[in-house]
Amino acid sequence: MARLELVSNNKVARAPRIRAARTAVAVKPKIEEPKDHFITRNGLTYAGSHLIIDLWEAEGLDDRDRIEKALIDAVSAAGATLLHIHLHTFSDGGGVSGVAVLAESHISVHTWPEKGYAAFDVFMCGEAEPRKALSVFKAAFNPGRIVVGEHKRGVL
Repeated sequence: MARLELVSNNKVARAPRIRAARTAVAVKPKIEEPKDHFITRNGLTYAGSHLIIDLWEAEGLDDRDRIEKALIDAVSAAGATLLHIHLHTFSDGGGVSGVAVLAESHISVHTWPEKGYAAFDVFMCGEAEPRKALSVFKAAFNPGRIVVGEHKRGVL
């Protein structure tokens, strides 16, 4: 009869390692929709608010620097992004016309100092708040009367 000998090498017997097969999992990249800056408030979706602002009995309407500062301050107050300002001063106290081009749209101005009248258009989309420009125009031009109209642009 054959004799079996138990041989020990002082190693702990281990189960063989089994490597799990790596399976490639397809992960679809998150595709972000392009931001269109439309606004949804109170169940209405639209491109932006367009304020038509008439200042009457206003001061400083022939002062180009004052108007430029008011435009810059209005952009800042509304939380918008200024891209460019272009202003034109008419001769002989004829007033100032111009536009502040914004990433969110624009603010335009036309003044008639001889009438104490200024017409501002404030159109903004996205998160900007065009109504915040009103307090800036009040402070800058001290109008006796303000008339404001609002139009929702691009209503879906």
